[in-house]
Amino acid sequence: MSTVFRFKQFLVDQNTCAMKINTDGVLLGATASAENPKTILDIGTGTGVIALMLAQRFPETKIDAVEIDLASAKTAAENFNNSPFANRLNLYPIAIENFWLQKQHQQYDLIVSNPPFYLDTLTSPKENKTLAKHATLVFFENLMKSVPDFLSPNGSFWIILPVKTASVIKELAQKQLFLQQEIAVSSFKNDPSHRYMLSFGLNQTKTNYADFTIYADQKIYSLDYQTLLKDFLTIF
Repeated sequence: MSTVFRFKQFLVDQNTCAMKINTDGVLLGATASAENPKTILDIGTGTGVIALMLAQRFPETKIDAVEIDLASAKTAAENFNNSPFANRLNLYPIAIENFWLQKQHQQYDLIVSNPPFYLDTLTSPKENKTLAKHATLVFFENLMKSVPDFLSPNGSFWIILPVKTASVIKELAQKQLFLQQEIAVSSFKNDPSHRYMLSFGLNQTKTNYADFTIYADQKIYSLDYQTLLKDFLTIF
């Protein structure tokens, strides 16, 4: 069985990655935005799919991607090098804390993360899946404390999380960041939300709230989902 996922403009090999391409990643890659971004940071890039989608969407942008898992980082680097956007993508196979130390004077117009989403829960017996799926409160505290220092004045920080974890992040962000957009994601129209896409910035604005439904019916994608992903997925 092939481990390569084919997009319209690039391929993603996910053979060695603990977290495979999923709906969360492609939703964030297709949605996250900032005003005329020139620099982008992808925290926990995994396969590199979000960075690749952003490189397609913003052709003038330079993108840094950080990944702590060495096997995933190697695969992501290969995916970058095999893409049409190779000269604009840089992979850093280190922990985000070490990356912050290297880039103390760097600012980004757009920072994105599809982070480990289980907060302080039972962990996977496989270490790489633990890193990919589970995080402590300290991880998110450090993330929300550091992001403001690396965000440009009008920049945006986008993150996708389960509902409970999103509530924690919104509370942590109140000290330095303002919630600018909140998109509640559900599988079907009348289902409760299972994910939130959140956008934060340094400037206080009126928060824009929206809903997003993935399916119109069983195995039938909604028009919103098709429209959002039509430039990326070969099924549309």
